[in-house]
Amino acid sequence: MRGLSLFQRGPSSLWPRRRKAHHFMLSSTSFCTDNGDGLQSSRVNIFDRHLKRKQRDRAAWLMDQKDSFVDAVAENVLDRLEDCKKSFPTALCLGGSVLPIRRLLRGRGGIEKLIMMDTSYDMVKLCKDAELDAQNEEIETSFIVGDEEFLPVKESSLDLVISCLGLHWTNDLPGAMIQSRLALKPDGLFLAAILGGETLKELRIACTVAQMEREGGISPRVSPLAQV
Repeated sequence: MRGLSLFQRGPSSLWPRRRKAHHFMLSSTSFCTDNGDGLQSSRVNIFDRHLKRKQRDRAAWLMDQKDSFVDAVAENVLDRLEDCKKSFPTALCLGGSVLPIRRLLRGRGGIEKLIMMDTSYDMVKLCKDAELDAQNEEIETSFIVGDEEFLPVKESSLDLVISCLGLHWTNDLPGAMIQSRLALKPDGLFLAAILGGETLKELRIACTVAQMEREGGISPRVSPLAQV
């Protein structure tokens, strides 16, 4: 697994403080990569986002609550918050592995308000049920069904954006990152972990060679992965 990225901008808060979890949904609105005609200028449809949403719906019912690999990546991401001297009162956790991020947060980053977002309604419901069952530190938690490619968040409204193992399925990765940057307040922080281009390289090469020898050609078996 490769590809851990972070960037900062340069301060404030959002909603009134209430120490309870609540649920809301927002319509999808994009704040970047629009060319004026309602079309994204650099958009290439590598992934069927509707199909990906269905896959995440299914994963919500089949996934284990704890996965050692995902937990290790989430812990690695959250560990970066301990390197920061400032706190991040309002945070957005993008789709991917939102449950491990919430479970392993343990007060890091000084987060007071946390928005948990996923493209899958079933995944969001799973997160909400887990939040109600858990007796974690008091963080005002909200839940959104939304798409990373059309981030439904106002500009300069967040102190922190976290994405753990989700952005590598977006068609417009730079656009999704730009939207996150626009959603951040000045001096905000973006933390993300994605599967990089060298992931399982040897296995992918072995499968390609085997398929060429047996079938005389190859077909894609793994999603395209981004290079740093």
